Formats: sequence, structure tokens, C-alpha cells
Amino acid sequence: MVTLTVVDDVLVVALEEKVLDARNAKAFRSEVESALNAHRQVVLDMGTLTFMDSSGLGALLSCLRQVTGHGGDMKICALTPQVRAIFQLVRMHRLFDIYNTREEAMKSFSA
Repeated sequence: MVTLTVVDDVLVVALEEKVLDARNAKAFRSEVESALNAHRQVVLDMGTLTFMDSSGLGALLSCLRQVTGHGGDMKICALTPQVRAIFQLVRMHRLFDIYNTREEAMKSFSA
């Protein structure tokens, strides 16, 4: 479901699914939970995602709370137009720092 890599102390979580919804949101959270606890800087690459529902959005909010709860920060990158529209519709773009590319998101931590 996800690929976890660490680059320069930044955890990169790359989704491999096209859909994040009620069917797999819990599995997503389970896969990333321990990694999120171990890192203060997280980039979530959502380049493959074409759809998410409220369960998927809830899973992302839960991840954000988990990371910020221990003094960390989470950035999102590579939103597809469909997912970006969902984020704007429910005002999630106000809660997350969103970048066009993984590289831009990674650089934002050193700025």
C-alpha cells in the first residue's frame, strides 16, 4: 500500500494505491503508524492517488495529528487534479502544506 523511505532524516511515505477510502484507510494507518512516531519530518507523496473519500481524508488528518503531536511536521506533494479538487472542496488545503513535487516538499524542511 505504501513505500517508506528515509532521505536526509525525512520520512517519505509514497502511496502505491489509486484509491484511499473506507476499504483501505485503516490498513494505510496501520502501515505508517510506527514510522510516523519515529520521524519528525514527513513527506506524503500522493502522486498515484486518483480518489479518496472521507475515510481517506480522516486517515490523513490522523497522520497529521500524530506527527504534529510529537513536535513534527508533515508535507503533502504530487496531488493529482482530482485529489486536489477534493482537498479544496473540504478545505483540507488549509490544514496541510502542499507542494507540487517531492523535491519541493523535501527542500521546504531545510528552508
